[in-house]
Amino acid sequence: MFLSYLLVFVLAAIPLFELVAVIPLAIIGGLSPVLTGVLAFLGNALTVILLIVFVDKFKIWRRKRKQKQKRTKDVIQDEGETTEAHVEEVQESKKEKRARVLFDKYGLPGLTIIGPFFVGSHISAFMGMSFGSKRKMVTSWMMTSLVLWTVIMAVASTYGVAFFVPDVEDDGVLVRLFTN
Repeated sequence: MFLSYLLVFVLAAIPLFELVAVIPLAIIGGLSPVLTGVLAFLGNALTVILLIVFVDKFKIWRRKRKQKQKRTKDVIQDEGETTEAHVEEVQESKKEKRARVLFDKYGLPGLTIIGPFFVGSHISAFMGMSFGSKRKMVTSWMMTSLVLWTVIMAVASTYGVAFFVPDVEDDGVLVRLFTN
């Protein structure tokens, strides 16, 4: 049983799976909705916070590097030399485009609340930081969003399983499915 809950924590932390998918699967599998929700939230929140901190540190490093390059460029131009700046266009993926549309339409709150269901919580956090939002704002909105989605998924999964499979005991639907 411990390994099942550990797996919930680990899978929720992995961007590919997310808590939106892990919670219903774990509850259908027969795990406790409350413990599943708490562990899935903690796993997902841990990696989202680490991502936000990493992106923030990267932005600070990049800003300092650009300032240093600008000072170097100014010095070179003062000496009479000219340099050419090469601008590279970076193409966005489909998920990044969806995140940009959400951000442009609904702002940071919309991206962080709607994003975990459509593009994933990690991409929502990353894009929120990439679009210029402050670390504290992205963190607070992402934690609010993760709590909201955890509660929604746990309640919906618990009552959905009880509604569609009314005679479910503590062993869970998946266990019963494979033993009968």
